[in-house]
Amino acid sequence: MAIEIFNRYEKKYMMDECVYAKLAGRLSDYMELDKSNLSQETYPICNIYYDTPDSHLIRTSLQKPAYKEKLRLRSYGTPSGDSKVFVEIKKKFNKSVNKRRSALPHNEAYRFLASGVFPRDLDGANVQVLNEVAYILEQHDLGPQVFLAYERRAYLGTGEHDLRVSFDTNIITRRDDLLLESGIYGDRLLPEGKWVMEIKTAESIPLWLCHLLSEYEVYPMSFSKYGTEYMRSLSGLAGWIPDRVRNDGEMSSRNDSVVDCWNDGEVDCRAEPVLCPDTVLSMTELAS
Repeated sequence: MAIEIFNRYEKKYMMDECVYAKLAGRLSDYMELDKSNLSQETYPICNIYYDTPDSHLIRTSLQKPAYKEKLRLRSYGTPSGDSKVFVEIKKKFNKSVNKRRSALPHNEAYRFLASGVFPRDLDGANVQVLNEVAYILEQHDLGPQVFLAYERRAYLGTGEHDLRVSFDTNIITRRDDLLLESGIYGDRLLPEGKWVMEIKTAESIPLWLCHLLSEYEVYPMSFSKYGTEYMRSLSGLAGWIPDRVRNDGEMSSRNDSVVDCWNDGEVDCRAEPVLCPDTVLSMTELAS
């Protein structure tokens, strides 16, 4: 059974194609590829984020409270028929991230999130997680608000089994046609060639990884895909129109110039360099 409950710290970094290629190449000396990447360079992840009509959850998240939560529906690729998808709650409290999820057939998942009524067939589902989702649905008037997809390449720790490093690129969003089975198309969130790296671990960053980050001058930053999309949607109301990626992957440019869009949302470009002392760095220390 796939792991359904995660407790960890997460740090995010932004880089261009050149740095990504060099850093990913070095990671293979210490880590192994996620099984989803054994047959493909990257694998697709698709999400539908649920929020209130006035975007209460993401607005609260952008204020950086001690506790915040998000609800989303996730698939790996474009689902069809009775494909399994994941209903996920992502919570963050004092910089510790807790993710809880349950698998459901994707049509059943839509019905559950729309009504809060449990599916008749709960085979393979995590009932505890579904109870938590049902409670959130009772507390807020939630509905599908944003489709958000990207391509991922991920590495798993060999000696450090709680360590995971992922690279996301080609982040695509839309606020219409909010169905996972409609495929990946929409507005590009970041300029082409930008990668978001996440380090996820339960306790600490190993020293070798700390050295690599300093060698390539990769510094931690605060970044939220949904948060950045929300801020961009407000910019769109003011006249900014993002480039749209069609279903065939081609770009349909609707602007005269490329906009630097990674400085919005939860992005802090004033992050301090990663230091490498003689001991393993605690994620709690780096996150403080």
